[in-house]
Amino acid sequence: MEYMSDKLVELIEKNAKQLSINWLSDVRKHPNTPTYHKYDEEELYNRVFDVYSRLSKWISKETSKEELYEHYSALGLQRRKEGFALSEVIQALIISRRHIWLKVMSEGFLDTALDMYKALELNNRVILFFDRAIHYTALGFEIVD
Repeated sequence: MEYMSDKLVELIEKNAKQLSINWLSDVRKHPNTPTYHKYDEEELYNRVFDVYSRLSKWISKETSKEELYEHYSALGLQRRKEGFALSEVIQALIISRRHIWLKVMSEGFLDTALDMYKALELNNRVILFFDRAIHYTALGFEIVD
């Protein structure tokens, strides 16, 4: 299924490098993400770049809830083992979501009612993805291994 917001998704994917750099800068200085301040910068960059560069995959109907659960619950378990607090991981996910919206707004695509509709459609798709990612990550923190 094609969405009107697909052009905006392309914009995010094409700008994944700069978005990742911006996210990294924010997460490494945000007061609620102290473990990110000292964690390997390249590893952090690669993790968020994967989300931005493949956003169309993550928010598509082809990516099932089960696939998101598998990925993000494993991510939650891994982050817990790496010493991150759940609150930090959630904050980092919120920051990555915020950078998507900042990029859309900075490009001046919100001039017409149709543009606003596309942005709202994208926002709804992205929020659903990140809400699920946050929930499944939190469940991963609870996994007893």
